[in-house]
Amino acid sequence: MEIQHREENGVICIAIKGRLDGTSAETADKAIRDILAGDNCSLLFDLSALEYLSSSGLRVLLNTTRALDKRQGKMVLCALNIFVKELFEERDFPVADSVHTGLQALK
Repeated sequence: MEIQHREENGVICIAIKGRLDGTSAETADKAIRDILAGDNCSLLFDLSALEYLSSSGLRVLLNTTRALDKRQGKMVLCALNIFVKELFEERDFPVADSVHTGLQALK
């Protein structure tokens, strides 16, 4: 798994590549907590290169949602592949088809 982040118009864009599973979840959770250590309240997850998401990876995203809720922040998941998108159909996560539409949703 590889995580990269950048800021765009006040939104922190986090791109996750590879597998977010039991092996990588702790590393991802720490990286996201480090990003949230600042004043960041808007996160966009670019998951276009995410190949697999396990329950451990889903827990990382749930923890992020809870942390953002405490500071009245927002988050959106973008560009999910069909297999990952299925996991979010029944959950209350904001999902956008692309990074562009995700950024628009966070404005």
